[in-house]
Amino acid sequence: MESTDPYCLRAGETAALLTGHPWRRFAVLGDSVAEGHGDPVEGYSTLFWCARIAAELAVPDYLNLGKHGLKAADVAATQLEPALAFGPDLALVVCGGNDAFVRGYDPDAVDSALETMIVALQGAGADVLTVSMFDISHSPKVPAWLRPGLKERNQTLADRTDALAAKLGTLHIKLWDHPLVADLSLYSEDGLHGNARCAAIAAAEGVRRLGAELARRRG
Repeated sequence: MESTDPYCLRAGETAALLTGHPWRRFAVLGDSVAEGHGDPVEGYSTLFWCARIAAELAVPDYLNLGKHGLKAADVAATQLEPALAFGPDLALVVCGGNDAFVRGYDPDAVDSALETMIVALQGAGADVLTVSMFDISHSPKVPAWLRPGLKERNQTLADRTDALAAKLGTLHIKLWDHPLVADLSLYSEDGLHGNARCAAIAAAEGVRRLGAELARRRG
């Protein structure tokens, strides 16, 4: 049950972390991880993680542009302009997983697309959340022959996203090294997406990262 899951938000935790936060317009850019895909899990919220973060923030305005199957360059090309037009004061950018899933993964191209979006959103006045995602090479649906190469590419994506976040000063959520990263029960039946428990855990990490930033600003 989510209410007793030690990795999910505890009763009253959101209020303690986020009361008085400044964010009112929250935009999400990315692929299916941003859009929200995955199987329900009994006892867990049916909201997926970005929508859950929006709900925990109780933002008046929320725009999720995430779309299944997009690579990082596609996200930048199709979602940055409408995101900027929305005028967010908080934005979440998560992509690159589809790039890293294939052998032709180009880390520099992914970095370039991410940096373009982050810098533009920051320049428009938004705080930007970035994410190094759970390692999908642990999925029970990934065949053994694919696992080593996929893990290496995902490690590269995580490391490079971590480095880019540090360089650009984003609010970074590190899911790559989460204690449950290898827990097979977090996956949906398709083996490509996390389920509702995974979403609840990711949302909790996002809320905690925002709370840490608020605490830093308040001194």
